[in-house]
Amino acid sequence: MSSDSSPRPRRRLGGWASAAIVLAALALGLVVLYHTNHYPRTDDAEIFANFIGIAPQVEGPILRLNVRDNQFVKKGDLLFEIDERPYQYALERAISDQAALEGQISDEQRRIAALVSAVSVSQANIHSAQADVARWAAAVDQARADVANAEQGVNRAKAEWTYSSDNLHRLEPLLAKQFVTVDQVDRAKSSEIAQSEALNQAGSQLLVSKAGLKSAVAQYEHSEAVLEQSKAQHEQSVRAVTTLEPLINQRGAKAAAVKDARYNLDNCRVYAPFDARATGLTISEGAYAHVGQQIFTLIDARTWWAVANFREGQLGYIKPGMPADVYVLSKPNVRFSGEVDSLGFGVTPDPDVVGTWPSQPGGLPDVQRTLNWVHLASRYPVRVRVKAPSPDLFRIGESAVVVMRAH
Repeated sequence: MSSDSSPRPRRRLGGWASAAIVLAALALGLVVLYHTNHYPRTDDAEIFANFIGIAPQVEGPILRLNVRDNQFVKKGDLLFEIDERPYQYALERAISDQAALEGQISDEQRRIAALVSAVSVSQANIHSAQADVARWAAAVDQARADVANAEQGVNRAKAEWTYSSDNLHRLEPLLAKQFVTVDQVDRAKSSEIAQSEALNQAGSQLLVSKAGLKSAVAQYEHSEAVLEQSKAQHEQSVRAVTTLEPLINQRGAKAAAVKDARYNLDNCRVYAPFDARATGLTISEGAYAHVGQQIFTLIDARTWWAVANFREGQLGYIKPGMPADVYVLSKPNVRFSGEVDSLGFGVTPDPDVVGTWPSQPGGLPDVQRTLNWVHLASRYPVRVRVKAPSPDLFRIGESAVVVMRAH
C-alpha cells in the first residue's frame, strides 16, 4: 500500500511547484510591465546642447585668432580680431563731422544774435521816428496857431492903423480953421506912424509864422519818411533772421553716425558670449572675414540635455520636473542625474500613413520608426536637462540611455 501511494504526494508537490513557478513568473512579468510603463527607459537618446555660429558683423582681414578647434573658452575671452583701422578712421571722420556741425550751429547762433540785435535797433529807430513824427506834428499845430495869432495881430494892427490914418486925415483940414490945435495933429501923426510900424511888425511876424509853419510841415513830412524807412528796415531785418532748426535736425544723424562707427569698431573684436567649446574651425590668421559668413561654431557648455525618444504610450507616465538618470555610452558606468524639462508635442507625420509632408524650415522633429511593415507606436522627444554634466564627456550627438525615476 505504501509503495502505491508515494507517487501521489510527489505529483501533487510537483503541481504546486509548477503553479508557484507560473504565478511567480506572472507576478514578475506584471512587476516588470508596471515598472516599464511607470518608469520607462530608452536607449534611443542623444546628448544635445545649444550652439551658435560665430559670424563677424564687420568685414576685413583677421589679424589675430585666439582659439583652436575644440578649445574650451570662457565667457568674455577674445576669440578673434579683425583689422580695425578702417573702422577707426570712420569713427574719427564721424566725430569730426559731428564737431563741424556743432561749430556751424555756434556760428549760426552768433549770426542770429547779431540779426536779432539789428531787429532791436530797427525797432528802436521806429519808436524814435514815431516820437519825431508826433513832435513835429505838434510843432505844425503850434506853427499854425502862431500863423493864426499873427494874422489876428495883422488884422488888429491894420484896424488900428486905419483908425489912426483916418483920424489924422480928419484933423488936418480942421487945423487950418483952427478947430484943433497943432499938438492934436502931431499926436495923430505920431499915432498913425506908430500904428503903421505896428502893422509892419505884425506883417513881419505873420511872415515869420508862415515860414515856421512851412518848416514844421517839412520836418513833419521828413519825420514820416524816416518812420517809413525805419519800418522797412525793421521788416528787412526780421526777414533776415534765420532759424537753427535745419542744423539742429542734423544732430541726430551725426550722433547716429558716430554710434554706428563706434559700434562697427567695437565689433572688430569678437568675444565669447558664454562658456563654450569652439568647433568647426577651419581658418587661420590672415583670412578675410565677410559679414554674416560663419567662421566656426560655439557649443554652449552651460546646459546639456539628453533628448530621448519615448513611445507615445509611455508619455502619460512622464511629467515635467520628473527626475531621470542619464548614461552616456562613452562611459556607461557613470550615472548623471537629470530632470525632465519638456515633452515633445509634435513629430513629422509618417508618409506611409498620411502621405508626403511638406518640409518647412525649423519644422517638426523627424523621429524614424524602426519597422515599416509593422504598425509601431510613434515616438516623441523628451528633453531631459542634465544637472551636473561632465565637460569632458558630453558631446552633441553622443548616444545616451535615459531612465525615468520616481519622485
